[in-house]
Amino acid sequence: MRLPPTALVVLVGPAGAGKSHWAGAWFRPDQVVSSDSLRALVGAGEHDQRAGTDAFEILDLVIERRMGRGLLTVVDTLGLDAGRRRSYVEAARRHGAPIHAVVFDTPADVCRSRNRGRVHPVPAKVLTNQIAARQALDLGAEGFDGVHAPEEVAVVASSMLEVRQASAPTTLRFGLHLSSFGWPPPFAETLAEVVRVAEAVGFSSIWVMDHLMQIPQVGRPWEDMPESWTTLAWLAARTTTARLGVLVSGVTLRNPALLAKIVATADVLSGGRVICGLGAAWWKQEHEAYGWRFPPKAERFEVLEDALRLLPLMWGPGSPEFQGNVLHVKEATCYPRPLQDHVPVLVGGSGPLRTLALAARYADACNLFGAPDDVRRLVGVLRDHCNAVGRDPAEVRVTHLSTAVAAPSARELAADVERLKRGPVPSEIVLDHLGAGTVDDQIGRYRDLAEAGVQTAIVALPDVATPGALEAFGEVIAAFPPPVRAW
Repeated sequence: MRLPPTALVVLVGPAGAGKSHWAGAWFRPDQVVSSDSLRALVGAGEHDQRAGTDAFEILDLVIERRMGRGLLTVVDTLGLDAGRRRSYVEAARRHGAPIHAVVFDTPADVCRSRNRGRVHPVPAKVLTNQIAARQALDLGAEGFDGVHAPEEVAVVASSMLEVRQASAPTTLRFGLHLSSFGWPPPFAETLAEVVRVAEAVGFSSIWVMDHLMQIPQVGRPWEDMPESWTTLAWLAARTTTARLGVLVSGVTLRNPALLAKIVATADVLSGGRVICGLGAAWWKQEHEAYGWRFPPKAERFEVLEDALRLLPLMWGPGSPEFQGNVLHVKEATCYPRPLQDHVPVLVGGSGPLRTLALAARYADACNLFGAPDDVRRLVGVLRDHCNAVGRDPAEVRVTHLSTAVAAPSARELAADVERLKRGPVPSEIVLDHLGAGTVDDQIGRYRDLAEAGVQTAIVALPDVATPGALEAFGEVIAAFPPPVRAW
C-alpha cells in the first residue's frame, strides 16, 4: 500500500480484527487516533462506554486539526458506522486530502478468540453484530480514494504514487538545477565535481538561479549564492555537452542590453551551449538590500516584454535602434555575436494571463511548477495563447522545475530524509517537501509529468554534493529515452 504523507486512513473491522496491532506496526503513535485511547482520556478507561460521545467529539476535532495541517492521520475505530465514515470522507475532501480505507477480513473465529482473551471483552452478541456489519459492507461507492487489505505500507511523496515507466516508456530529458551551495570547501573543486558527475549520469542541461542572496524557499540569506552568469561562464570551461542556462535572469537586475552582451559572450565561451532564461523578477527584499528600485508588477512585465524583443535584435545583424514600452537602446550592438544562430529563450513562471502569453508570443520554452494536473492545465493555457497569435504550440518547449531526492531503497531513503531534516519536523512532511522517493518512486513521478506535457524536467537535488546522490538520480534518467529535440 502506497500512501501520501497527507492521507487520512480509516480502519474498518470488528473488535479483535487486529486493527490496532497493524496500525502500531506501520505508523508512529502520534499518527494514530484511537477511540479507545480517547475514552481513557475523558473517561474511566478505554472501555468506559459512557465516555464514548465525548471521545468521538475529540476524535473529530483531532482529525479536523490534523487535516488542516496536512498530517498523515490513522483513525483507529471500528469504522462500521456509515455516518461516521461519511464524515471522514467529507473532512478529507474539505482539506483536499486523500482518504483511504483499510478493511480487515479477519475470520470470525479469530476475532472471537482474541476477544475472549481480553480483560474487558466485548459482549458476544455485540461482536456477532459487528462481524455481520463488516461482512455486509461495500465501500466502493463511499468516496474513498483507495480501499485496501491490511498490507505493508510505504509512505511516499504525493507526486510518486504510480510506477508504470518500465512497461511503456515515455521520453523525457533532465536538467540539473543548482540552487544551494552549502557544501564544505573547497567550493570550486566541489562544484567542478558536481557538474562532471551530472554530465556523466545523463543530465542534458545545467542551470543556476539568478539571485544575489539565498531565497527563503531554499535556505538562509547568508548562505553562499554565487553570481549566476559568472558561475555559468566558469561552468562552460568545465563541461563539454550539457546546455547551460540561468533559471531565470530577472530583467530588473541588469540592463537588458548588457544582459544580451553577457549571454552572447557566454555562448561563445561555451561553444554555443547557452539557453537564456528570462523572468519578471519577484523578490523585493533582494532589490532593497542591493539598493535597486523594485518596479511595480505591471512595469516589470513591460520590461520583460521589451527584453524578449530586444535580445534577439542585439544578437542579430547590424546595430538597429530599439524603442520598446519602457526601454530605449540607441544602437543594438553586440560583438562577438553568439555562436548559435538562434539562442533559445525561456520564460520562467506559470502565470496564465501574462507570463504564458509572453512565452507563446516570444519564447522557445516556458518553465512551469506543480503537480501533473497543474501542468496539464497550464499546457492547455499555453496552447490557447499560441493559437491566439498563430503559432504552433509545439514550438514552445515545456520545462518543469521541481525538487527531488532519490535513493536506491526505502531504507536508504529514510536515512537521507533524516539527514536532510532541519529541526523536529515529521519525516513524512520532509519527504513531501523535498520530493523524496526511491528510484522507482521518482520514475513514476516524472513519467506522470511527461504525460502531462513536460519535455524537460529540471531538478534541484538538495543533497547534490553528497557522494552517490547524482548517481542515484542517474538511474531515474536512464529509465527515460531522450526525445529527439535537444535539451
